Amino acid sequence: MKGNALDPKGLIAESYRIEGISAEQCRSIFVDWALSMPADRTDGTSIRALLDQHGAQAPDHPMTQVLKEGLARPAKPGRRGGRRGRVAES
Repeated sequence: MKGNALDPKGLIAESYRIEGISAEQCRSIFVDWALSMPADRTDGTSIRALLDQHGAQAPDHPMTQVLKEGLARPAKPGRRGGRRGRVAES
């Protein structure tokens, strides 16, 4: 399935079409979406736009809740590797 600039693989849109999808499955799809997007596109603006696009028609859908959670809990910066990740700076 082809998507759009916000959802190039159509993952989010497809999740709204799956009958009986669970919140856990939606979280997995959301993570796949986030990992496939450029880092500068997974901010709150993109998530908000996806909510505007899909959430209004399906306010009780598990993906709507997952998108709202994504807005409420922004991603934490990645783990630091190497020595700097293991040893506290003095």
